[in-house]
Amino acid sequence: MGGYRYVTELWKKKQADAMRFIHRIRAWNYRQLPRVHRAPRPTRPDKARMLGYKAMPGFVVYRVRIRRGGRRRPERKGVIWGKPANHGINQIKNRKNLQSIAEERVGRICTNLRVLNSYWVTEDGSNKWYEVILADPRHKRIQSDPQINWIVRAKHKRREARGLTSSGRKHRGLRTKGHLGHNLRPSRRQNWKRRNKTQLWRYR
Repeated sequence: MGGYRYVTELWKKKQADAMRFIHRIRAWNYRQLPRVHRAPRPTRPDKARMLGYKAMPGFVVYRVRIRRGGRRRPERKGVIWGKPANHGINQIKNRKNLQSIAEERVGRICTNLRVLNSYWVTEDGSNKWYEVILADPRHKRIQSDPQINWIVRAKHKRREARGLTSSGRKHRGLRTKGHLGHNLRPSRRQNWKRRNKTQLWRYR
């Protein structure tokens, strides 16, 4: 096995005493840092390379902290002027996953970069930390690399905000294939619209 395979096996055993201690120390360290900050290097180099990262100019890694838990409905003093069925405030679940939200927050800050992918780093009782891999579409090394220069095209701008990254496709339900996902493509909304729209011939 190569060296990265050993690192991958270590990360699979998150409940081991050594890994629990490392996660606790890392969480303490990350709590002292800003919510979104640039990481000098990937914390998980094996995972970053699986997701397309290369240690060359043009690639950047940002670490982001996300608050754990469900979504609280943002209503003033919890007052909803409507039917009692819609009065829920606290037990609301977010439709997006936390990893996708983390990618969006980094994408809003690094507007000149393209979000490639992201991965989990650590968590504590209140927060989760993700590292987001970004690429500079104006860098010559990125433009000349045939494995990554697809991200230079304009249609990949803000791809994290449109649910095109791996975690974005997950919360859209696109990991499901076959007859179980027949009402998910091209999207839930477009599929519903096609099934509920009446189309008539012009001359009938």
